[in-house]
Amino acid sequence: MKFILLFGPQAVGKMTVGQELEKITELKLFHNHMTIDLVAPFFSYGTSEGKRLVNLFRKEIFKEVAKSSLPGLIFTYVWAFDQQSDWDYVEKVCHLFESKGADVCFIELEADMEERVERNKSPHRLHHKPTKRDVEWSENDLKTSLVKYRLNSRDGEITREKYIKINNTHLSAEETASLIKQRFQL
Repeated sequence: MKFILLFGPQAVGKMTVGQELEKITELKLFHNHMTIDLVAPFFSYGTSEGKRLVNLFRKEIFKEVAKSSLPGLIFTYVWAFDQQSDWDYVEKVCHLFESKGADVCFIELEADMEERVERNKSPHRLHHKPTKRDVEWSENDLKTSLVKYRLNSRDGEITREKYIKINNTHLSAEETASLIKQRFQL
């Protein structure tokens, strides 16, 4: 089994790249908004109830997938590198999969802010992520989170052997997915 952690800031293309990677591999995509948008009609992700439910759903899905016969899972995540709780969460999820024999690969995406602002309002993104349909709020969140958090790693910060950082500003989702597939022989 493969566990692919596909991470980077908002609107960098994680879900779209994940969808393309799912098409060209046997891996299943679990993008982070699948749980956020499931819970959102009841509790905002920013509330303690929302966070608890999102984390509960994710944990249970991870546990079932890790012990299943599925070939693998692609999970998208916005990782705040300056928050120890995010490092702990990533380690916990990776350990769950590694304890079941999974091969864990880290793929980090980065893109220029101008490109991310454009991607943030794409019809594809808005179709798949209902909580992003308030584009003004979403764009503001995208910009202010960069002031509040560090959402891309520093050189050498991630020491895993199976890791790649891709600037996909000028790459299509298909090109990016193809690079990932080749790099990790998926």
